[in-house]
Amino acid sequence: MTFAHKRVAALAAVAVTAALALTGCADTGSSSSPTGGSAGKSDNLAITFLPKNLGNPYFDTSAKGGKAAVAEFKGTFNQVGPAQAAPDAQVSYINTATQQGVGALVVSANDPKAICDALNQARKAGVKVVTFDSDTHPECRDLFINQATAEGIAKVQVDQITKQIGDSGEVAILSASANATNQNAWIDLMKKDLTADHPNVKLVDVVYGNDDDQTSFDKTAALLQSHPNLKGIVSPTTVGVAAAARYLSTSTFKGKVALTGLGTPNQMREYVKDGTVTSFALWNPEDLGYLSAFAAQALIKGDITGKEGDSFKAGKLGEFKVGANGVVLLGDPFVFTKANIDTFNF
Repeated sequence: MTFAHKRVAALAAVAVTAALALTGCADTGSSSSPTGGSAGKSDNLAITFLPKNLGNPYFDTSAKGGKAAVAEFKGTFNQVGPAQAAPDAQVSYINTATQQGVGALVVSANDPKAICDALNQARKAGVKVVTFDSDTHPECRDLFINQATAEGIAKVQVDQITKQIGDSGEVAILSASANATNQNAWIDLMKKDLTADHPNVKLVDVVYGNDDDQTSFDKTAALLQSHPNLKGIVSPTTVGVAAAARYLSTSTFKGKVALTGLGTPNQMREYVKDGTVTSFALWNPEDLGYLSAFAAQALIKGDITGKEGDSFKAGKLGEFKVGANGVVLLGDPFVFTKANIDTFNF
């Protein structure tokens, strides 16, 4: 399933361990790029992925794509990261990667500001920085690989929940962490969409499960206790939507409270089939990791610098172009339902 190019790929999430041994030797270069990172070409294809947290099926899947891409261009793949998605938990891993001289870091940021200083130190040392899934401020990285536009992600979730509740009633949002860049951008846009186009739908609460299964499960229970008239929940995070579905599936609210959000087919299949969830959306995280790795390679080799209009080839996904503010777009979100969910395996 490549939403940017309308293909379907059969995927399987794999467990990725936190290895701290990083290899490679950075090309520090002698000139600076407009964004502050080092310019020039390098053959250092040691690429380290740093997700928000390890043990997350979503990031296991993106790592699978990244590892496959790195193998294709004969680089060295590694993934490290914290157990919990705390704002500054990624800093030590960035510093270690910088000290070990990797060619590129591919990071899903837990916070847009907390890791910026560490990332810019890495860039000064010659490390290329690609963000994916959740961005930092643009001045802290070379490229951001965007899974879909924020507007598209917000709209697909609002469209799904309002359709499921008959465009009337109370809804709530179960998010990841309060500082997650992508989550907050989507929530702001969802609020605007609801206000502008769905006057009979009232957003009564936004709560945070911190991308932890048990916390998200408990927050779902608390939402339903606090808002007895709640008709729907939107959870724009794979951990949260699965935990909420698990709670609803065995509660008296099953079939009475609608749930949608962003999830993976393997997480959500049983809940779609048993009627707990009608539909949900996502992009292809394996393709996201795959594209991010190829973007890192293009930066390392000097094929692109990250400026608007740059283009590069990303293996089986084809050619991509860098847009404004160093953003590369994977494609549009996809809606999963009972009719199509068995086509996918990730």
